[in-house]
Amino acid sequence: MFQATDYVYLGVVGLLAGWLGGLMGIGGSIIMIPAMTFRWGPDRQHLYQAAAMIVNVFVIAPALWQHARARATLRPILRWTVPTATLAALGGVTVSNLEIFSGAGQGYLQLIFGVFLIYVVAYNLLRLLARAARPDIDEAAARRISPAKSIALVGLPSGFIGGLLGVAGGAIAVPCQQVFLRMPLRRAIANSTAIVLLSSAAGAVVKNATLPPHGFSVTQSVAIAAVLIPTAFLGSWIGSALVHKWPRGLVRTIFVLFMTYAAYRMLAAGRQSCSGGDARPGFQKPSGNVTSATKT
Repeated sequence: MFQATDYVYLGVVGLLAGWLGGLMGIGGSIIMIPAMTFRWGPDRQHLYQAAAMIVNVFVIAPALWQHARARATLRPILRWTVPTATLAALGGVTVSNLEIFSGAGQGYLQLIFGVFLIYVVAYNLLRLLARAARPDIDEAAARRISPAKSIALVGLPSGFIGGLLGVAGGAIAVPCQQVFLRMPLRRAIANSTAIVLLSSAAGAVVKNATLPPHGFSVTQSVAIAAVLIPTAFLGSWIGSALVHKWPRGLVRTIFVLFMTYAAYRMLAAGRQSCSGGDARPGFQKPSGNVTSATKT
């Protein structure tokens, strides 16, 4: 099913995705999907998303445990954002399965993903240059935040975009909490893990159940996820512990560097996929595929 080098590659990708996902409260898809696109080409976007959504559950769960143990999550916010993000994720997955995103149309998902990553980079660069940290808030202050604002400006967009692009949604939940709820970075990261855990699990079930119309099987998705999960879980456990130890600026700088490269890769993949080419300059197709067959 895999070549020996594929196991090593996915193991390293899983560790990096878990570490960054746990560190930033965003899941690991923004690393895993571009990495798989680079390795096996742009014509399996739905398969990549389905596998990454499974792994995200195992990235987010240990991170949530670490944040809960540090008493960093705010339950008054989660009471509203968790259920709305879950429902919105199902809507996002449904939209991703529309005919426009099938076949060569997978490139549109990759282009949207790339633009989304540019937004994430731009926002975090602005916050990095601002240097000012927001004052901390406690649960009493969180209770004064409007539930409607939490639902409309955090829960719904993070769930929908997460479901559409196969990401955990934390890359939306974190900045939305900072911008609209005036929440400091570490609180936003901690809350994000709780917001997207259930929505990621629900989205993974629906995305994998709807793989066959795109020419892939759940077995293929699970096979990829099974190789990624062990190192992703370990990376998340380590990364989420560092959130409360590392300087805020260092955390954000690492994040910006990774996201800039990932955005470049996804935009190149989407452009080439839409035009029927391969996104990787000089790429030679491997003798074996990511799974036992390309599309069954």
